[in-house]
Formats: sequence, C-alpha cells, structure tokens
Amino acid sequence: MTAHGPVLPIWTCAGCGAPWPCPTRKRELLAEFDKAPVSLAIYMGSYLVWAAEDLVWVPAGGLHQRFVGWVR
Repeated sequence: MTAHGPVLPIWTCAGCGAPWPCPTRKRELLAEFDKAPVSLAIYMGSYLVWAAEDLVWVPAGGLHQRFVGWVR
C-alpha cells in the first residue's frame, strides 16, 4: 500500500501534497503495471472520470495530461 493516495475531493497527494497522481505515485504505478500498459491506461482513465466530477474548473486537456497523458 502506498502513502501517495489521493485526498478527495481536491485530488492532492496524501504523501507529499502534490497534485495527484504525484511523481512518486506515477513511478509506483509504472512499476506495478510494468507489463500491462493498456491496463494502466484503463485504470488511470477511471480515475480521470472520477476526478472530472470533482475538478470541474480544470480544463479537460489538463485533466487528461495529468491522469492519462503520462502513461506509455
């Protein structure tokens, strides 16, 4: 279990206070989904949909980059 989970509804990192997913959580997720990048994209896509409900003031492109755009 990671200490870098999201603090809802503001979507900051519980571990470091950065916007979630923070750089540490991204590294953890890349390691967890090392051989399954499509599964990681789907997983993060579900977080994107969830976050979009809370972060209505953030442009869609910004949310996409934050939650899915970094996935290989």
